Amino acid sequence: MAGARQPVPTPATGAAGASRTTATTEATDAGPVPAAGLPVVETFHSLQGEGLHAGRSAFFIRLGGCTVGCSWCDTKHSWPATTHPQRSLATLLAETQAAAAAGAAFVVITGGEPLHHDLNDLCRTLQPAGLPLHLETSGVDLLSGGFAWISLSPKRHRPPKAALLAACQELKVVVHEAADLAFAEAMAAAAVAAGNRPALLLQPGWDCKAGEQLAIAYVRGQPQWRLSLQSHKQLGLR
Repeated sequence: MAGARQPVPTPATGAAGASRTTATTEATDAGPVPAAGLPVVETFHSLQGEGLHAGRSAFFIRLGGCTVGCSWCDTKHSWPATTHPQRSLATLLAETQAAAAAGAAFVVITGGEPLHHDLNDLCRTLQPAGLPLHLETSGVDLLSGGFAWISLSPKRHRPPKAALLAACQELKVVVHEAADLAFAEAMAAAAVAAGNRPALLLQPGWDCKAGEQLAIAYVRGQPQWRLSLQSHKQLGLR
């Protein structure tokens, strides 16, 4: 619900071998304010193009850094965290508030792989903007931060952690070949085993006719799944 404040879990420790950025805090008259920032590739106000919230006004914060390494990734420039400037959390709050005033319905924290970073301070800092926080993640790291909506897009070569399968609201699998359909069913079963029943989406890889045909045929015969398209690309939006 717009304006609702989301609970923020205790900071989590990252997966073995993964580097996670944390923010320190300093005291002001307004209370604790994070002093450090995060590597930000870009921020922009557009429409969400994928998943169940497709077509809605959203403010995007794209964080730098990703070690998942998907060959079809359309934001490979976001992979190296160190090439992107650190932006203060106070600046991100100001941008989020401006987007809220301009009509954004929610904030999307994306990447890169945003959970390579500790997101607790970011989520706390953005709360005064009054917008629900959404997360787009592959789920390879432990969850940090508090989110109203988690879109989990698991990858065959780097399966997600069980905690993300248990927490996500939508499970979105990119389809290029038949093996991706089997992987999608395995992930759906794993989510159920973790006590969760997220919305199930199959998304054809961009400009992949084989994946498109596979996903459409599968969704036609499996009513528990629905098709997700990258409508922002079709419309020429960011």
